Amino acid sequence: MIEVKNLVKKFGDNKALNGINFSVQKGEILGFLGPNGAGKTTALKIITSFWAQDEGEVRVEDQDVRHNSLEIRKKIGYLPETVPLYEDMNVYEYLKFVAGARGVEKDKINDRIKEVSDSCGLHGVLKKPIEELSKGYRQRLGLAQAIIHDPEVLILDEPTTGLDPNQIVEIRDLIKKIGKEKTVIFSTHVLGEVSVTCDRVVIINNGEIVGEGTPEDLAEKAGRKEKIYIKIKGYKEDVFQALQEIPGVAQVEVKDQEEERIFGYEIEPDAGEDLREKLFRTISHKGWVIMELNRETYNLEDVFRQLTQ
Repeated sequence: MIEVKNLVKKFGDNKALNGINFSVQKGEILGFLGPNGAGKTTALKIITSFWAQDEGEVRVEDQDVRHNSLEIRKKIGYLPETVPLYEDMNVYEYLKFVAGARGVEKDKINDRIKEVSDSCGLHGVLKKPIEELSKGYRQRLGLAQAIIHDPEVLILDEPTTGLDPNQIVEIRDLIKKIGKEKTVIFSTHVLGEVSVTCDRVVIINNGEIVGEGTPEDLAEKAGRKEKIYIKIKGYKEDVFQALQEIPGVAQVEVKDQEEERIFGYEIEPDAGEDLREKLFRTISHKGWVIMELNRETYNLEDVFRQLTQ
């Protein structure tokens, strides 16, 4: 759907993008991550034909953005970091204006406004002036204007910036809903959103791609592995041996002691193994007691810091 090859963008002597390569498949939600100044927004503006690259190639549905920019813009919905809203309009007037500018047929504009307002939760504020909208509703309206022309590709630059936790969840759920039907590139600093929203992640730093894959793949490549901490009441030697013999256990380490027969163990599973049921069955069969159980999965924040420092 989207192919980025050897993309270079210079501002004076500074290379904002230094030959980056990545692709996005149809129906995929791609998380585009990087610290401030990494080149995220520059790449997104080139994909949307807002800026021209100095070198390299970007293709959307096999069309070159440099030579087919008008056609490609029809296929893309774009939500920039600063939402382009006209505060002297109400929500309905603004959506009607954007629909006309985006080439929606006049006799279909009202139907499209109804569809996007329902999808984005704007039905109750259609007659409200934009200047009176909360930050959350402004972001909803920004998403609505990005999809008003029913584009095949949706590009979102920091769509949850400045939102409170409840608003972030609302926007995240909306993006996941939209992503079932469209190809989405989702740029964000909120790393927790990536794990629950995106199918795949590209991490950019200093204009170069430093990591790519699923969140789980990136964690594995960065050496972050899942671990289970379990505290068991039983004789240490017997428990230790039984834990080692469970299929799928890669490593067991005694971590601490609470009482004479209560020890804490850290267990590292084999890749892809979920050991919780096996642990419970083994410990129950032996007549031991589980005093505590915690599962620590990969930490995307640690992976991000490791790849961008």
